[in-house]
Amino acid sequence: MVGSALVRKLQAEGYSNIIIRTSSELDLRNQAAVADFFAQERPDYVFLAAAKVGGILANNTYRAEFLYDNLLIESNIIHSAYQTEVKKLLFLGSSCIYPKMAPQPLKEEYLLSGYLEPTNEPYAIAKITGIKLCEAYRDQYGCDFISAMPTNLYGPNDNYDLNGSHVLPALIRKFHEAKVNDQPFVEVWGTGSPRREFLHADDLADACFFLMEHYNDELFVNVGTGEDVTIRELAELVKETVGFEGELRWNTEKPDGTPRKLMDVSRLHAMGWKHTTELKEGVERTYQDFLANEVLYVE
Repeated sequence: MVGSALVRKLQAEGYSNIIIRTSSELDLRNQAAVADFFAQERPDYVFLAAAKVGGILANNTYRAEFLYDNLLIESNIIHSAYQTEVKKLLFLGSSCIYPKMAPQPLKEEYLLSGYLEPTNEPYAIAKITGIKLCEAYRDQYGCDFISAMPTNLYGPNDNYDLNGSHVLPALIRKFHEAKVNDQPFVEVWGTGSPRREFLHADDLADACFFLMEHYNDELFVNVGTGEDVTIRELAELVKETVGFEGELRWNTEKPDGTPRKLMDVSRLHAMGWKHTTELKEGVERTYQDFLANEVLYVE
């Protein structure tokens, strides 16, 4: 999702010399393969968006893979970028790096100030390690490696697998299938009370391009909207967008996750960047993309 958004942004800005590899073409967990790729292609700029990702269920079920795979991916790429003298690298983390009970909104300075949310701790630790790798290579070798922490993302090419997806694409698929199959209700995990912030992938790509051009400091930068909604409000919005007329049921036996994750984006706003896609418009666009690619997404 993020990679394709970055490619769309770069193409829109007139770039044609874009080097891309899919996961089937290059296993980023393979140190030798990554080293050979960088030695052969010698990119000048790197957007490190690759990661093993998922929602609460996937994070909590595949804890070893979420830590192991992500540590390998980021370590191999960051080290190879240093070895081949990449001019600049942007590492993308996640808002889950912050402590579970950190004050809201989440300021960059709150990193490592408390305990992490247990359900996604392995992924968070991997992303924190990526931040620290960029800082270490900057401090020791003078590499222009920067990091950005996006909030919850959604948009074209999202993952709609109900066993591994994040909340928004999962809701889109659930409500769509319930509508098509004329089901009387849709079950949603938790109480609906946690608050989440959502950023369209195209806005993230725009922010990444902006940071690659204008930001050179060590401290990572939050990327988000600075606005959040409850999961209940989100579910109602998706229900309305899809046109499902049945009942919404909450399974309170399932976990809520972190109570709130709102990013403080004042540093990015002060630099001159702000998102342009509001949630209602973004969900409508995303649902239209889902409809256009439904077979691809759900098979």
